[in-house]
Amino acid sequence: MASLVRREERETGAVLHLNSLLKPYPLLVALCLMVLPVSAKRENLKVITDGNWEEILAGEWMIEFFAPWCPACQQLQPVWNEFAEWGEDMGVNIAKVDVTEQPGLSGRFIITALPTIYHCKDGVFRRYQGARTKDDFLSFIDEKKWQSIEPVSSWFGPSSFMMNMMSALFKLSMFIRQCHNYLTEQVGIPVWGSYVIFALATLFSGLALGLVLVFIADFVFPSRRFSSPAYYQKKHAVEQARLLQQLEEEQEADGEEEEEDEDEYGGREEEWRRGAAAEDAVRRRAVGGGEEEDT
Repeated sequence: MASLVRREERETGAVLHLNSLLKPYPLLVALCLMVLPVSAKRENLKVITDGNWEEILAGEWMIEFFAPWCPACQQLQPVWNEFAEWGEDMGVNIAKVDVTEQPGLSGRFIITALPTIYHCKDGVFRRYQGARTKDDFLSFIDEKKWQSIEPVSSWFGPSSFMMNMMSALFKLSMFIRQCHNYLTEQVGIPVWGSYVIFALATLFSGLALGLVLVFIADFVFPSRRFSSPAYYQKKHAVEQARLLQQLEEEQEADGEEEEEDEDEYGGREEEWRRGAAAEDAVRRRAVGGGEEEDT
């Protein structure tokens, strides 16, 4: 808190010195007291937009995200203006972002509640979740309480690829809303007519995007009909080799079947021969027995 005490001493000395000089001119003193705070607020409280948001990546910052219609933001605004007067002495930049005018920053920082306050130190962002008074803000910076807060992951940092896409999506949604308001309020088209227009625009834009992707894919991976003759020669050789292999396999299968048939036929022939020999033997025995009876 040493910096706060030194600033109060400097302010007290400056006021006494100014009072001694302007004591004979009370009207001039009153005018100075009315004008100086306003000019200080304008200089110390910076406005961040989509065009200059990268400035907060260097140095130390406290950024408030607000909306003019938000009651909580309206209550915080006087306190934030007083806190901004101490920014130069504390070595911190105080800024604000109107999310109604900067939808891209709302998506880039994933603002889901208002007001939202972020602390940034050299591109590392932390979300402030403490009390919202001037003294709490000052102690948060002076005592470096932000060091105990876990920083935002680099995946969800405002400068990451994911958040760039999110910012573009929020800008697109705001553009669509503005177009809808223009069609319904300025042109006089009914609400359902505006919805039909956006549906047709979405359909045709999807078809156009699909056609572009097909052209890109055909360029990167060309169709076979545009391939070189070497491709067809190689393909023909592969098909011939496959057919030859198939014929060889069929011939081998036919040879095995023929061998099996031959083995089966040979076995049957041998059985037939054995049966015929047995019948001859029986006949001979029968003839021999009959001859003996005759004698």
